[in-house]
Amino acid sequence: MSEDQFMREAIKLAEAGMQSGHGGPFGCVIIRDGQIVGRGHNRVTSTNDPTAHAEVTAIRDACANLETFQLTDCELYTSCEPCPMCLAAIYWARIPTVYYGNTRQDAAAIGFDDDFIYQQVPLAPEKRAIKMSPLLREAALATFKTWSNKSDKVKY
Repeated sequence: MSEDQFMREAIKLAEAGMQSGHGGPFGCVIIRDGQIVGRGHNRVTSTNDPTAHAEVTAIRDACANLETFQLTDCELYTSCEPCPMCLAAIYWARIPTVYYGNTRQDAAAIGFDDDFIYQQVPLAPEKRAIKMSPLLREAALATFKTWSNKSDKVKY
């Protein structure tokens, strides 16, 4: 399949998910060695899961299918430029290449405006709209110390 065909598949998933009432008009496929290894579409409203965006569901599907938590040899095709959460998930999955159809401005024009989140992320925690307060850092650091000394940990 070609890049255009992979993007058309992501768009097809967006349309199918939206028409079936699963969520918003977003779809995604993950490719490895020219084959689709993960598929996803937005399932936010049907699963009551605000993290069930197309990219996240496709990453989960690909990771399950490939039995790995890193997709370093994959490409991601999504019907819309990833939101900040999905972009972070893409970074965590180590996907090196992303192709997208619609822009975040296109999404904002139909009511999916992520610009507020993009503005909040670089702010210091105390300047964000969501109240963030440090609490019990010393107790939490104990777990980090245990992790640091753990000999059988799987690094990621």
